[in-house]
Amino acid sequence: MAPKGKRALGQGPPKSAPVEEVEVEASEELSEELSLDLEQSSDDADDAPSGSDAEGEEEDEEGEEVDEELREALLDYQTTAARLRQEEEAAGPSGGGGGSDADDGEGDEQAEAHVDPGSDSSEDERPNRNTVGDVPLRWYKNEDHVGYDLGGKKLIRKGRKDALDSLLDRNDHKAGRRTIYDDYNDEEIQLSKEELGMIMRIRKGQFPSVNINPFEEYSDYFSGILEKTPILDAPEPKRRFIPSKHEEKKIVKLVRAIRNGWIKKKDAKPEEPPAYLLWGDDNAADAAKTANGLSYIPGQKAKLPGHAESYNPPAEYLPTDEERAGYELMDPEDRPKFVPQAFGSLRHVPMYPSFIKEVFERCLDLYLCPRVRKKRMHIDPESLVPQLPKPRDLQPFPTTLAHKFLGHTGKVRSIAPDATGQWLLSGGDDSTMRLWEVRSGRCVRTWRLGAPVTSVAWCPAPGPARVACACAGSRLVLLDAGVGGAEAAAAARAMLALEGGVTIVRVEGGVDGDGAAAAASGLFPAAAVVADAAAAAGEGAEAAEGDEVAEAPGPEGKEELARWCQRSDGGIEIVTRMSLRQVTWHARGDYFSTVAPTGNTQAVLVHQLSKRATQNPFKKNRGRVSRVAFHPTKPFFFVATQNHVRVYNLAKQALAKKLVGGSGQITCMAVHPSGDHVIVGAEDKRLAWYDLDLSDKPYKALRYHNYALRGAAFHRTYPLFASSSDDATVHVFHGTVYADLMSNPLIVPVKVLRGHDIVDYSGVLDVAFHPTQPWIFSAGADSTICLFCN
Repeated sequence: MAPKGKRALGQGPPKSAPVEEVEVEASEELSEELSLDLEQSSDDADDAPSGSDAEGEEEDEEGEEVDEELREALLDYQTTAARLRQEEEAAGPSGGGGGSDADDGEGDEQAEAHVDPGSDSSEDERPNRNTVGDVPLRWYKNEDHVGYDLGGKKLIRKGRKDALDSLLDRNDHKAGRRTIYDDYNDEEIQLSKEELGMIMRIRKGQFPSVNINPFEEYSDYFSGILEKTPILDAPEPKRRFIPSKHEEKKIVKLVRAIRNGWIKKKDAKPEEPPAYLLWGDDNAADAAKTANGLSYIPGQKAKLPGHAESYNPPAEYLPTDEERAGYELMDPEDRPKFVPQAFGSLRHVPMYPSFIKEVFERCLDLYLCPRVRKKRMHIDPESLVPQLPKPRDLQPFPTTLAHKFLGHTGKVRSIAPDATGQWLLSGGDDSTMRLWEVRSGRCVRTWRLGAPVTSVAWCPAPGPARVACACAGSRLVLLDAGVGGAEAAAAARAMLALEGGVTIVRVEGGVDGDGAAAAASGLFPAAAVVADAAAAAGEGAEAAEGDEVAEAPGPEGKEELARWCQRSDGGIEIVTRMSLRQVTWHARGDYFSTVAPTGNTQAVLVHQLSKRATQNPFKKNRGRVSRVAFHPTKPFFFVATQNHVRVYNLAKQALAKKLVGGSGQITCMAVHPSGDHVIVGAEDKRLAWYDLDLSDKPYKALRYHNYALRGAAFHRTYPLFASSSDDATVHVFHGTVYADLMSNPLIVPVKVLRGHDIVDYSGVLDVAFHPTQPWIFSAGADSTICLFCN
């Protein structure tokens, strides 16, 4: 393609151009630097070497080759101009249509004469013959034409020279080296001198046109002189001193959005755990060792100098004569290390007198007293707070007070729901044990046992029998609950039938709480035991008082641990020497244990219901026993004393583990359904979680209550546990135990339940979970029982 405003050399000047103008243009193109005779140029063209030898010389003399090509191009242009001039002279006399063509050519020449050579407009380029536009040329690959002209005629494809002919043309004629092929218009174009110069400038990284000056003089449009007169002399508007109402509205809108949670802070990406060398040395100093094996120890940074260290400090920093005299009287060790002095200039400042001494002492310190490198740990306090899940993500758990069970007249000491969750047992200081229906809150039955009831429990034996037991003074009473129909009643009578037993009734006055009446009547070895003689007719029937007394002979010469006696209502009474505090059953329902804290060597007794036998597993107790519990699946027995919890292996008859408690006396204990975790409450207001596989010390100590703890319980199916205290509150916790031994239990406090009042410095005395629902029962000192539901 020819450049803007130019024609290809092969086309020559326009046909209508005068001969004189062609000669003038040709003479102007020949500069003084490229002047050469036509004869000498023709001789040089004939004598020019060809082939590979010519190419070798051109590569060695690149500068001469360019000049040679330019001379050859000018010579060809002059020859073509002379030939066209002769053709114009020969065709001059002809008339007719030739005149109109000449006129048209003259108009085109005048139009081209006004073209700006420095313009980069696409309108100044030579128009294309082909008008197919952006159509790919490969579509015309198999056609005999390459497109269409403005008239719609086909542009017949010309026979293009092959590579060999092109090579011969380049060797024979130097003009062939400046010829390029235009695929779009199917024509060959020879580059002119200006075009070659433009290409050479572009290859050198210069501007294509020589008329562009890249280093034009800079004209400063703005004056550097500061004018005294301002551009605007108007006073400041009032709105600049008044807060913007628009900004106030925007701020109010943003505050409202933040409060309502519409604008939330983007959660930071979780930090990846730091990587460490699995087989690396644990010594942290090894990481900073150099190639020589020595560790770099940076020196201590000195304090930056202040005004007092200046060579000419202010007068207030200079000591007075009295202060200087005081310095002289002080011990050398107590004197200040630096005393400010004033000098007129830096040249008057003397050398530091102790410089050599301090350097020598420093060398001695490094030589004789190597220091130990200590790394400081920069810990963010927020990173120490555990990232616990939100309570709403851990539901269900009890949150609302659903019902209150009213009927007791004294403190309610103990509660126990049955395995179905339909019935609830309770016992208190009013010497009664009551049976409640959970759904309606109605008291179904009441037993008057003649002594404060400290503990109640259900027998978990499989079968339809519903047997309830209670600790009343020094007696343990096992009774048929009277629920479940005729089949349950028959099974309970068969379970509680005592062969050779004596039916007894209660005399007026009964047995007191510490067993004094039983000892006075000669129970050991032969005792007269009293019990209820009321008929079990109708619901809510109460035992009558005052009737016969029968004696039960015992084996002579043998001290008895407890006496098993038959009651007139079909139940069993087990009379011991000391006042009982707790009763707990084994999961299979045959063995149960009682605790008498003042019993010394007989504080813990284990009873077997099937054989009607009692045994003392411990000859000596290490401290005062407060609580006992059976392992749910394994033959382990938990015994809690004042400050320790001992775990005994009943199969091996040996101590398996000893858990260390806190500073307070243990008051309550509960075992996880899996048997691997234990929670213990004490009077020091703490609830301790023990992991039996981890350590003998608490895995976590929870201190959320304000007074001593009185009750603790685990849920059978849900990951929940709770604690009660004398502050009249029940704290519910979420406790997930993972099967993976590498994961620690997840303990999260979720709810604080309030529904009781403090009476005589006592609050909630016992808690128990519903067996199937996420509900919890609480027994309070205010004679009420509360049921909290989710």
